[in-house]
Amino acid sequence: MKRGADLSERLALPRLLPTGGLAGPTSLAGHLARYGPPPASLDQRQRESLIAEVARAGLTGRGGAGYPTARKLAAVAAGHAPVVVANGTEGEPASAKDKVLMTRSPQLVLDGAVLAAEMVGARETVIVAHPAARRVMADAVAERARARFDQVRIRVRPAADRFVAGEASAVVHWIERGVPAPRASPPRVTERGLHGAPTLVQNVETLAHLALIARYGAAWFRSVGTPAEPGSMLVTVLGAVREPVCAEIAIGTGIGQALDLAGGRSAPLQALLLGGYSGDWVSAAVAMDRPFSSAGLADLGAGTGAGVIAALPAGACGLKETAQVVRYLAGESAGQCGPCRFGLDAIAGQVERLAHGRGADPRLLHRWLGQVDGRGGCAHPSAVIRLIRSSVRVFDAELRQHAMGWCSGTARVLPVPPGRSR
Repeated sequence: MKRGADLSERLALPRLLPTGGLAGPTSLAGHLARYGPPPASLDQRQRESLIAEVARAGLTGRGGAGYPTARKLAAVAAGHAPVVVANGTEGEPASAKDKVLMTRSPQLVLDGAVLAAEMVGARETVIVAHPAARRVMADAVAERARARFDQVRIRVRPAADRFVAGEASAVVHWIERGVPAPRASPPRVTERGLHGAPTLVQNVETLAHLALIARYGAAWFRSVGTPAEPGSMLVTVLGAVREPVCAEIAIGTGIGQALDLAGGRSAPLQALLLGGYSGDWVSAAVAMDRPFSSAGLADLGAGTGAGVIAALPAGACGLKETAQVVRYLAGESAGQCGPCRFGLDAIAGQVERLAHGRGADPRLLHRWLGQVDGRGGCAHPSAVIRLIRSSVRVFDAELRQHAMGWCSGTARVLPVPPGRSR
């Protein structure tokens, strides 16, 4: 692991993305010039030592769940003939962080994927890349192959174009069968995943951080962030801002400061959607000075999720924004259980009626929310219910206005892909 007085200066934020205005992907030579070579050919003692260093760093998953990375590494390393999957699916329409990372720093992602494979004793790693980043990742793999840089086999597979496709078991099923169907029941993919082997499915941003911890150590990683949530993270800032952006921030950075990275607010704000479409609406007045961290948002019932901060202007209708997202999410389920297949569709209809003042029954909606929450074959229906409940809480005044047939909202803010059937 590298040490030196100039380390913090050379690798100040952004740590993961190119500096100096470089917009395209970093070449292998440019990548090595900036970061230096990664550790290679780890023996058993080095593997264990590096997993322990990741534990000391406190690295957690950057895909939304926030699970401790060292625990997953150790669990997969204990199995026989494991496989590593770098998850760059990014099915969240409001997020761009993984696409930006893969298209601008593909070699750092590959470093992390290869290192993870060496740490758990895997001979193969599969890169599941969003279609927008697949060609860049494939070219980066080819460049490494020409240089004979890795001893681990690397395959690149395009990701499925579905919201639920990024869940770990859905990624495994996509690679195996071409069907991105998540499951909540045991066994975990760390025990039996791709082709029955223990499988480490790790978000590409997490792997990029892993590649830097392996080089520079836990203390360096923890030099930004908070003691409880160390390190940096990529965030997507969009909505009522002057210039939507994907940026890297220290965990715990104020939400107002994050908005400033996007040029600041373009209009007065009424609310923020934090974490993405599986996240929560919060009042802008309450959240603006909060740190963007799990601990900083916990008492608001919110979290960082997929690193999304979406600003809703005062001129938009939060209920209509929520209704269009919920309708989209209802169509994005795997359709493998009743709560998703029938419950979400019916709930989406009630939310649409609420948003458009068409005689919805709030009591019926609340009953349906309770019947669906926690009862799906995966976490998707519960995440949708969470979003709806936060909208009812934050946009309570609008609900009363809609009940009287009045709505002043005109702007459409959140990106929602065209609807489709299962």
